[in-house]
Amino acid sequence: MSCSNNDETITIQNEDLEAENQEEEEEEEEEEEEEEANSTTFNLLSLGDSYTIGQNVCETCRFPEQLKDSIINNFESDISIDLKVIARTGWTTTNLIDAIIAENLSNTYDLATLLVGVNNQFQNISFSVYQTEFPNLVNTAITKAKGDKNNLIVISIPDYAFTPFGNGNSNISMDIAKYNAFAENYCANNDIVFVNITDITRMGLDNPDLVASDGLHPSELAYTKFVERLLAFAIEKLKD
Repeated sequence: MSCSNNDETITIQNEDLEAENQEEEEEEEEEEEEEEANSTTFNLLSLGDSYTIGQNVCETCRFPEQLKDSIINNFESDISIDLKVIARTGWTTTNLIDAIIAENLSNTYDLATLLVGVNNQFQNISFSVYQTEFPNLVNTAITKAKGDKNNLIVISIPDYAFTPFGNGNSNISMDIAKYNAFAENYCANNDIVFVNITDITRMGLDNPDLVASDGLHPSELAYTKFVERLLAFAIEKLKD
């Protein structure tokens, strides 16, 4: 008895199945390529100190990471974001300037955030240093953000007087207000977006959930509230 016809049938069926699988794989590859082609990647630069690096909170809890995720989740089209953070606990404006120079960054960032100054105050550095170096940092951030001031968001300094560490010290609050007033006025005079989050941190003694476990820095919840104020500005700038 011959089985050649059955063998031929099985061979044809296997060839058809392989062809179908190959077509499906090709279709999947085409869909993936199309999705990648339709997706835009934005570059986000966040400059600062402990409030940007997220001292005493997890890496994804700090505000730049939360902002990144919120932009992706709320943008009208499929996007991805490459985030670069240049920040360290204890950094003054001078430290941040030096760090940016050392990084040798490109000038291709689509959006930049700047939050700095608390360590100038904390270390009792002359206010005149901030008056000189804050504008320097603003201009550097603009340069890195494609030379467009509309791609920059400046964020006010949190008031750590309203933490267990600060213990309601009014002198701290007055100093922070002085720094923030200078920054806000500079931004207003130069048509740069300035977002005030200081009032959120001033609820820290009434709402301990806004303070990290170290009793000094903002918590994940506080950073979430920061992002709620930043998000609309960020999305608007990236759409432009």
